[in-house]
This record gives sequence, structure tokens and C-alpha cells, in this order.
Amino acid sequence: MNAYQPRDIETKWQQRWAETQLYKTDEDPSKPKYYALEQFPYPSGEGLHMGHTRVYSIGDVVARFYRMNGYRVLHPMGADAFGLPAENAAIQRGVAPRDWTLKNMERIREEQKKVGASYDWDRYFGSCTPDYYKFTQWLFLLFYERGLAYRKQAMVNWCPTCSTVLANEQVEDGKCWRCDAEVIKKELEQWFLRITDYAERLLNDLDQLTEWPERVVAMQRNWIGKSEGAHVTFVIPELEDITVFTTRPDTLYGVSYMVVAPEHPLLPQLIAGKENEEVIQQFVTEMNKQSEMERTASDADKIGYFTGSYAVHPLTGEQVPIWVANYVLMDYGTGAVMGVPAHDERDFQFAQKYSLPIRHVIKPVDGVIENPDTTVYTDEGVLFESGPFNGMLKQEAITAISLHLEEKGLGGKMTNYRLRDWLISRQRYWGAPIPMVYCDDCGVVPVPKEELPVQLPEDVVFTGKENPITTSRAFLETSCPQCGGKARRETDTMDTFMDSSWYFFRFTDAANDELPFAPEKVNQWMQVDEYIGGIEHAILHLLYSRFFTKVLYDAGMVNVSEPFKSLLTQGMVLKDGFKMSKSKGNVVSPLEIIDQYGADTARLFILFAAPPDRDLDWNDSGVEGSYRFLGRVWRLFEQHHQLLQSEIQPAGSLDKDAKDLNRLLHQTIKKVTEDIKDRSQFNTAISSMMELVNGMYTYPEHADQGIMKDALQKLVIMLAPFVPHITEEIWEQMGHTDSIHLQPWPNFNPDALVQDEVEIVIQLNGKVKERCTVPAKASKEEIETTVMDQPKVQGLLEGKTIRKVIVIPGRLVNIVAN
Repeated sequence: MNAYQPRDIETKWQQRWAETQLYKTDEDPSKPKYYALEQFPYPSGEGLHMGHTRVYSIGDVVARFYRMNGYRVLHPMGADAFGLPAENAAIQRGVAPRDWTLKNMERIREEQKKVGASYDWDRYFGSCTPDYYKFTQWLFLLFYERGLAYRKQAMVNWCPTCSTVLANEQVEDGKCWRCDAEVIKKELEQWFLRITDYAERLLNDLDQLTEWPERVVAMQRNWIGKSEGAHVTFVIPELEDITVFTTRPDTLYGVSYMVVAPEHPLLPQLIAGKENEEVIQQFVTEMNKQSEMERTASDADKIGYFTGSYAVHPLTGEQVPIWVANYVLMDYGTGAVMGVPAHDERDFQFAQKYSLPIRHVIKPVDGVIENPDTTVYTDEGVLFESGPFNGMLKQEAITAISLHLEEKGLGGKMTNYRLRDWLISRQRYWGAPIPMVYCDDCGVVPVPKEELPVQLPEDVVFTGKENPITTSRAFLETSCPQCGGKARRETDTMDTFMDSSWYFFRFTDAANDELPFAPEKVNQWMQVDEYIGGIEHAILHLLYSRFFTKVLYDAGMVNVSEPFKSLLTQGMVLKDGFKMSKSKGNVVSPLEIIDQYGADTARLFILFAAPPDRDLDWNDSGVEGSYRFLGRVWRLFEQHHQLLQSEIQPAGSLDKDAKDLNRLLHQTIKKVTEDIKDRSQFNTAISSMMELVNGMYTYPEHADQGIMKDALQKLVIMLAPFVPHITEEIWEQMGHTDSIHLQPWPNFNPDALVQDEVEIVIQLNGKVKERCTVPAKASKEEIETTVMDQPKVQGLLEGKTIRKVIVIPGRLVNIVAN
């Protein structure tokens, strides 16, 4: 008997697949399409980890399954190759980011091939290559042409360690998402995309995503953060007016002060020449060093100063003092809030600390507010001390006061979003240059699309303290595309999420050198039918990708407004209770497992050990168990080699053993098909095939061998998407010359699932005493007769009086007796 040798088998078939281009995308338009996509990796110096292996294995099962079910399948791979890690690695090692990245890309690609993934490598690209980022720049210009890209001076999140700006979404708990450094505020002129123009569509279209995990949809909905309320204008004599957004216009008569954010553009005028001017200037400097999380935490101390200025209350005409405080953010609403301490816990804390008036204007419908000086009332109620709105209920007053403000030209109904425009400027080298120039005569001028790409300069100096692009004089100095005069190039590069927000479109037409993609090609494949990746991208990448898709839809370039039909977010791979990381010393390399046990074992274990959306605890014995199972499969086919070469067919009439195996086979086909197609439960699909293997090992030699042969043939086909190498080898040894991965998926026979007999439980007074077999279609009366004829039952009932017999067909008979 030949031994199972995974290393030899896997090397052989990986070479064969490459030579025959087995996984080149089928373009046959007569077949239904299926687009399977895993999130492409960042080519770091550490190579693949088991988390990568998990996502690639899941995607590969899906792609192979649909290919065997008659679909033309697009299953591509690439590299998300721009970003700070490569640049930092270059600085540390004294190598060019391009060389570092391309070397890592090639190594990861080889590792992916060792896993046995069925990618169409002809469509491979890295986002750092000019033939890709040329079109990232092309799309930026499309946004600019459509009024969706703009430049403005703004307070931004600045990472002092990475020396670059971060989008709000890239600040996690007040720290840089890349390096964990404390983020500070800094004023810079930056490029933004108007994602807020699409806030309502991004929110409403979440209802279309019925095949996304509910928690991801909820995370997107919360991030967009829609609030219904009103905008209210407070007039400041001799200065600009201040507008606030509030969800509680019904409390407007309870305003006793206003608060502006330390970053508010009007603050310098509010404090000019006032008593606290220098103190507040120092306060603003301190606030710029604090994160939003620190400033807005529920237990954070509320710190503020009176500006010395007043605003006019829009309904009462009262002078309202204007304060500046740490807990108000420029990024939410308008950067100013009205203080209503009687009906807002945060305002109450601030008012108590600084002895500001507390005015109740809402009370319980059937009562009064006890201890008003120490009570914050936020429940439903009725207005009082509110002029013409006295006696109105809360919801009625919200509408009435909003309309009144609108009539007076001092506000009105308003919808606000937590979402802010996407800041895409980065002051680093390793990213796509923003294709704009600055001319003294013409102003800001886009680079013509026919002149793209604007390539990254190579004559740069990496100091770690400044944007390296600014050190290249040859890059900086250029001519204006409009007047031909002297101009300077934009030195900021784009946020790397720009690259990953459209790569799934590029895969449909990866060789196009005229356009990002041809509409007729992208529309053949989009939407992505199954998108697989980590939950950590539930907000950033998915939100930006949805935004890009809607813009391209509006531009007539694609015919879908949502990019991903179904989303599978796989759990993490843990070891010793922690996520694998070098810092914890608990990393298991997939190459180690492949070298020792083979890629099929690595795939089988990682698919079997847990449902795909759950975290997986690494277990060395589980890997060994998967290896032993493949050994059992191998021996099963070796033992039946002659049978598989024979012409034996199942008999016309099956005996009991043959019927049982045939039923188990078709139950397995049904289960595996549904687990892959409908439930994405690969672990239970594998478990059912393990049960089938057990049933085949115990199948008697004297029973119908035609059924055994049929079961062997269908088993190896079902295993093929999960363990592609061993099944390909077995298939060839069975005498086939074409690939197992081109075989049609087996269908289950509903008639084979029908049982002739069923085992039922016999209970006496609710306790199990015996079991027996009865015809599956037996009536209640026939079942009862059969049970009563059982010798053991007759012995148990001797001397007892039967009170009742309860028959549940197919399950049990309960005899009540005393």
C-alpha cells in the first residue's frame, strides 16, 4: 500500500495547475457568474500567518464549489501594497519602499500558491505599481470633476510618530491605528472627499445588505450616526452668528449658556481683548494635544472658560454667555452647543462646576420636579416656562419650535450625521501622489488624465521627520497644464484606503491600460457574490468601498450601487487565548504546518476547528487529527483501488446495508451542499464527510460493492474544494485524466433519504426502557401493536394496569401504567 506523502503530492499538483492554467477565469457568457473575493493582504515582511490561511481557505472552498456547480468563477488575488509599514521598514533597513514591497509581494504570492489557492494569477496586481495607481489618480480626478474632492484648511488628527495626518476612522481610542502613538490636533490644508454628500444613501442602502452580518450593518449605521433635530442661530452683535445643532429644540427656553469647541474658528474673535484671552489661548494649545476620546469620556473632568462674549437667545432676546470647553468637538455638529443643564447630564455637570443657572422647562405631565437644583430631567413631559409653547408635550414642541425658528429665519428642522468628510491627504512617501499642481496664475489645477500616472520620485531623502517627497526638487517643479507657466506639484499622497476602495472593480478588467475598467466587463461580474475578510474592516474599508461604488454608479461606470452582495467576516486565530502576534511569541506560521503535515492538513484543520465567523483556538492535536483523517481517506481509496478500476454498478435492488450506506451518502451530499451554499458552515460540512468515511469503513465486504464504489467517487469530489491536492491525486489514481476540480458537483437523491424502517424509543412512565425498529410508514395502531409484542415490554407490564399509551410516530411510545 502506498503511503500518503503530502509534500510530493502538493508540489506535483501545484506545478500541474500552473502549467495547464487550470484556474484561469472562464469567460463563457452562457454560464451563470460567481465572483468570490478575499480581502487582499498587505505585503509586510512577516509573510502569511494562520489568519491569512483561514480567509484564503474559506474563499477557495467557495470558488471551487461554484466552479464545480457550473458557474464561471472570478477568483482573483492582489496586494494592498502602499502604506506606512513599508516606508518605515525602508527607513529602518536603508532600502527603497518599492524594492521592499515588491520582494514581499512575491514571497506572499509563493506562500499563497503553497496553500493551494485557485487564483487566476493573470489578474494579479499590487496597488503600488504605476499601472494601478495611475487609475487611483484617474478616479481622484473623477471625484474632483464631480465636485466631490476639495481642499481646505482644517484641524486634523496628526500622528507625531508617523508624521502624517489620520482620518477620524484611523484614530482608535485616541491613538494612531498603525503605531499606537497619541494623536494630536494640528491645522493643515488638506484634501477631502465629500462622503457626507452620500450619507443618507449610505445609510438607507444598508437595508439592501440582507446577506451581511447584522453586527457589521449596525457598526456602519452607528458610524454614519444620523440624528434628527434642528439648527438654531444665536446672533452675536458685531460678529458672525453661531449656529448649533440640537436634537432637543423643545428645551430651547432652558438655555443658560453656550459652549464652543477649542478649535472653533470664531473663538479668536470672541476672546480678543477679553480678560481670559491668554488663559484660553493656552487652554486651546493643551486641547490640541488631547485625543477626542480623552476629552469626551464620561468620567473626564469638564473644563471650560468664559470667553467674555455673549450671544442673543433667538426666542427670548436674553444675553447668553459664551464659554469654551473641552467636551465640545469641532467634528460633531457645528462645533458649538447650547447649554441646557436642567435636561442634559453633561451640561448639568458643567453648570454645577461653574455655578451657571439651571432652568427647568419640561416637567412630568402629572407632577412637578422635586429638588430642581440637583435634578436632571430627561424623560417625556410637558413644557412650562416656555412662552407660547407652554403645555405642549415634548414631541409636539420639537416640531412647533423648529417651525417657529424657521419662520423667524433663525433655524429650522435639520438632519445631522456623525460621519465627516473623508480626509485623504497623507504627508508620507509610499502612497499614490495626488495629481494636482499649484500655479500662481491659475491656482489649483488638475493634471490631465492623459498625463497620468504622476509617478513617485526616486530621488528622495527619508529623514523620518518630513514628507520625503518634498526633498525631490525634480518632482516639485513642474509646468502648469493650463498656462504652461511655472507650477509646483502637490506633495501629499493619498490615504491607502483609496487604493482598496476600488480594487474589486479592477480585477474584472486588470489588463486595461486606457481606463480603470471597461463598463461592459465590470458589469459582467459585479457585485462581488461573496466577500471574505476580517471584522476589523467593518467600518473603514467597507464604508469607503460603498462610497466609491455609489460615485461610480452615478458616473455611469457601473450598474451596481453596492459592491458586495454577501459578506463573511471570519474570526481571529488565537493561541493560548491571544491573537497570534510576534510580540506575544505565539505565532504559528502556515509554512511550518505545510512543511510538516501538508497544505491540505492546514486547510482542513482551519476550516474544521470552528465556524468561520467565530474565533479559532489553535490546537496542535487538532492539526494532527486532521492529518490522521486524511490518512484514513487515503487508505480507504488504496484499499478499494481494484473496485474503483472495475465496471461494477449498484444493484437494482439494494439490501439493508447498501440502503443504509446509500442513504448516508445522499444525506452527506445534501448536508455539504447546503452548508457551503446556504450557511457557510464549513466545519459541519467536514464533520458530515467524516461520518460518511466512518460508515464506509464499517460497510461489510459482502454488501453491494456498486454502492461502495459510488460513495467513494462522490466522496472524493465533495472533499475536493476543501483538500484539493490529495483529492486530485486520488482522482488520477482512479484512472481519470481530467482534473477533479472540473467535475460536476454531485446531486442528492431525495428518494434515497427515505427510510424503510426507523428506530423508536419505548418509555414506561416517561423513562426509557427499550428500543425497537418499526416500518417508517407504520400507523399509530401498528406501532403500538409492535411495541406491545416486545418480550421485554410484556415483562415490564406484568402485574400493572395500562392507563394510557402515547405514540409519536418515528420517535417514541410512552406507556403510562401503575
